[in-house]
Amino acid sequence: MKIALLEPFNAGSHKTWVDGLVRHSRHEFQVLSLNGRHWKWRMHGAAVTLARRFLAGNFEPDLLLATDMLDLATFLALTRSKTAHLPTATYFHENQLTYPWSPDDQDPDRERDAHYGFTNFTSALAADAILFNSRYHLESFHNALPDFLKSFPDYNELGTLPLLAGKSRVLPVGLDLRSLDHHRPTAEDNPRLPLILWNHRWEYDKNPEQFFKALYQLQDRGLEFEVAVLGESFGRRSPVFAEACRRLGKRIVQFGYARDSGDYARWLWRADILPVHSLHDFFGVSVVEAMYCGCHPLLPKRLAYPEHIPEAEHDLFFYADFDDLAERMSALLQNFQGVSRPEVRTFVARYDWQHMAPRYDRLLEKIVMDRQP
Repeated sequence: MKIALLEPFNAGSHKTWVDGLVRHSRHEFQVLSLNGRHWKWRMHGAAVTLARRFLAGNFEPDLLLATDMLDLATFLALTRSKTAHLPTATYFHENQLTYPWSPDDQDPDRERDAHYGFTNFTSALAADAILFNSRYHLESFHNALPDFLKSFPDYNELGTLPLLAGKSRVLPVGLDLRSLDHHRPTAEDNPRLPLILWNHRWEYDKNPEQFFKALYQLQDRGLEFEVAVLGESFGRRSPVFAEACRRLGKRIVQFGYARDSGDYARWLWRADILPVHSLHDFFGVSVVEAMYCGCHPLLPKRLAYPEHIPEAEHDLFFYADFDDLAERMSALLQNFQGVSRPEVRTFVARYDWQHMAPRYDRLLEKIVMDRQP
């Protein structure tokens, strides 16, 4: 089967997903993509540019697979001479109805923010199948739609909601987790300080303020630990990171983006504790990667995180509030040498492409079959 994959924002986890799917699927792909920057302009303009490129080519797909930053309705309108008969699916890595807005963004104050969510809505209407990377993501999107549509003055189209629900499926992110095994260290003989990990984007929605606040409390208690701060920084960096450098000093053994995938993997294997404070995560790729490498997660019991851990194990890995988190971190640090690390990798190994690629292939094939007369 031939698939045209349309990715307007080909960077970070989006690019990793695209590359992994193309590499591991049994189907043939043509990838039409744009660089991962200017996300608002991508949601406005990428459909025009990718439609022009699609029409200029000679690839004849059996399926169109777009991601959430593409205005799919506009793309299909501009390419109807070649796509009117084609089944389409849209994959939601995130959505703009429930993604938290940065406090520095001026669009909400100017009442320009609704357009991006409406583009997600019309793309979902245009698609034959709507794929979400987690159950939490699917439910949060559909729960937000009624009030979102009611915010418009008339013709709210609430009757479309059952149609959208009927087309929606959960399809988790596929990850190349087994590649991390190549960088797994040999057993350590020498005692060392426990290593606390940050491996998220350096942005407001990952809540770095709370992460570092917890570390300052541990430091004030006189507990010994080290910190590795990984992840990418896009645009203006929050001053909280500079403050952390000053206050934590030599405890920080890594600060900044890992120079390559191998270096990143080695830090994951070395890390011991992953305290997560995120305000938003539709899936949590960085959390899953750290868990696969045996890092002990401490998670808020919300967002997509409960889907990654069997319910019988929730008490061990989910905290109730900030004070509970601080106490759990303190206990882990004080008993670091005597506490066996749980095999959390077994919880998330199912997301490796070895398991996910056949699942993607079967579902994409079904979308095509269901469209046939």
